[in-house]
Amino acid sequence: MLPLPFHLVTLSHPTWAEALACAKRLPEDALPEVRLDLFPEEDPEALVAALKRRCLVTCRRASEGGRWPDGDEAGRLAHLLRALPGRPQWLDLEWDLPVPPDLQAALTHVRVLRSVHVGEGVFDLEARLRDLPAGDAWKWVGRAGRLADNARLRGPLAWARDRGLRLSAFLMGPKGIPSRALQAAWGGAFTYAAPDDGTPAAPGQLPLATLKAWRCARLHPGHGLCGVMGEPVLHSRGPAFHNARFQRAFKDLLYLPLACADAEEAVEALEALEVLGLSITAPLKETLPEALGLAGPLNTLWRRAPGQPWQGANTDAEAFGQALSNLAPGPVLVLGEGGVARTTVAVLAATGRAVLQAGRRAPLAPRQVAAFGPVGIVQATSLGMAAEDAIPFPELLEAARPSARWAVEWIYKEDTIFADWAREAGLALVEGATLFEAQAGAQSRWFIEGCGGAGT
Repeated sequence: MLPLPFHLVTLSHPTWAEALACAKRLPEDALPEVRLDLFPEEDPEALVAALKRRCLVTCRRASEGGRWPDGDEAGRLAHLLRALPGRPQWLDLEWDLPVPPDLQAALTHVRVLRSVHVGEGVFDLEARLRDLPAGDAWKWVGRAGRLADNARLRGPLAWARDRGLRLSAFLMGPKGIPSRALQAAWGGAFTYAAPDDGTPAAPGQLPLATLKAWRCARLHPGHGLCGVMGEPVLHSRGPAFHNARFQRAFKDLLYLPLACADAEEAVEALEALEVLGLSITAPLKETLPEALGLAGPLNTLWRRAPGQPWQGANTDAEAFGQALSNLAPGPVLVLGEGGVARTTVAVLAATGRAVLQAGRRAPLAPRQVAAFGPVGIVQATSLGMAAEDAIPFPELLEAARPSARWAVEWIYKEDTIFADWAREAGLALVEGATLFEAQAGAQSRWFIEGCGGAGT
């Protein structure tokens, strides 16, 4: 029998035909997980046969994120065991259940993965490892309440690796992404992925293409962690941008989205996860540097090793300054009052441009904007992140339209409602993607040169 590969891909498609097509496209280092609870009308033996035995068969309870009713445990187990005549390579059996006689008789050709899902705040992995049930591999799944929770799995995973145990232990939810991506670096034997053409079967599950692009299966204990921290961050282009550059520089760093909106939680996570490089986004650009004793706003932090002092930079300011040098001089209307707006105003002031700033705490009247006659407009609010967002300060934009010649959009989505307005108004537009490329390029240089880890 073949060993368990590193990537297990949960077939979460709406139909079995779509799931089967996906499974047939998977590479050798990715094993399809057939969730029988997602296809309850299909014959389990036939599903296994369609995959020519190459699969992990699971039937998940509703209380553990599946769809099989909790009140029908006997029916669930019976349905799971109906897959055995198809001779699947692997079968998932819950950690605390005895091995059924039918499965016991099939152990000559079926390997058993023992799994357990625990609630948020429960960390009983070490105790469970002291009393392992019979099996060939083990999976422990918890829930991340705080980013630092991920670090609690590092020790048990290393312990299992040193003893030759095939263990995967990770946390669900957006805050649990580090435990999924760093599984190999911490000693885990496998991790779960979403199909590239399907939806995640569990919160925080990453697409197979993402795990492979980040080379998660090749990570080792010497890899250092970088990331983008703030909320929201799951949309960030940062991981794709920085990880590609780390790989080209032969730098053993991994860059991840680190979802967090609270400075105290962020500081706790930086130390627990031994983060070496950080991109800071809203709402932490001012509060996190302050909590670390640094003057903000900053969007970039790095250090040579855990425990060493942080260094900081504001590559947003550098990127905006570069863009500004190519724009017509004159007064500028700045929309917003957060960290990005503060950076914008500081750069404008340093170049001697007159600034009028609008925000919820400092509202302006349209007549004030018209009298100011701005040549440029900088959109530095968070409006535009979501598709349903309204345009920021529409009455002020209309007052600025007659005099405006250019606009800057800080949000780096492909399109925003403000960018559409600026184009319709005939303004020269600096898109958020342009600013992102400039500021992220500077960040990558700081991370590669300033962070520790192998490859330096």
